[in-house]
Amino acid sequence: MTGQHGVAQHMAQRGKFITFEGIDGAGKSTHIAHVAGLLAARGLELVSSREPGGTPLGEKLRELVLHESMHLETEALLVFASRREHIAQVIEPALARGAWVISDRFTDASFAYQGGGRGLDLRKLEALAEWVHPDLAPDLTLLFDVPLEVARARLDATRDLDKFEQEKADFFSATRNEYLRRAAQEPGRFRIIDSTRSIEAIRVELAQIIGALR
Repeated sequence: MTGQHGVAQHMAQRGKFITFEGIDGAGKSTHIAHVAGLLAARGLELVSSREPGGTPLGEKLRELVLHESMHLETEALLVFASRREHIAQVIEPALARGAWVISDRFTDASFAYQGGGRGLDLRKLEALAEWVHPDLAPDLTLLFDVPLEVARARLDATRDLDKFEQEKADFFSATRNEYLRRAAQEPGRFRIIDSTRSIEAIRVELAQIIGALR
């Protein structure tokens, strides 16, 4: 009986959900694979994904959102449509079976980009979030933060830019401010990572944060 009880407890153990956030050029993508490696070294089943995207349909919507001009509300709705599919097809099934999920962006990005950067009424985003995932929130959000000029220099040096990355400084200032506002509202969930430091220094901090998460 004890053995069966132990198996039942193990099967019921829900996985953890970790999200990576930050303005374009903040450096979060550099560290996702490293965090994945830290978790894999603990013997955890790990699912790594991204938003918009994460599913075949989501990836098609991603291309539209990143490269096509559209009404602000259409943009927000498409992002949340992609997110709903992502949750249903990837995130919730993985968490339910005990896997840990890491996602390159989640709903905080909608508040930062469509809300802060684009100026969409935050109440509309709150309504969408309540509709799309009323009972799901990240266990940990790593917010990679840098001054705007550092982020811009990194973007200009790396790749062709999508429509968000081509935005002006005031857009990114508002986006960053909304990220920081949300982090201040939920200090228990967010960890703000000073991404101006060396990769090695950031990895030391990430190892400490991830090591404390059980």
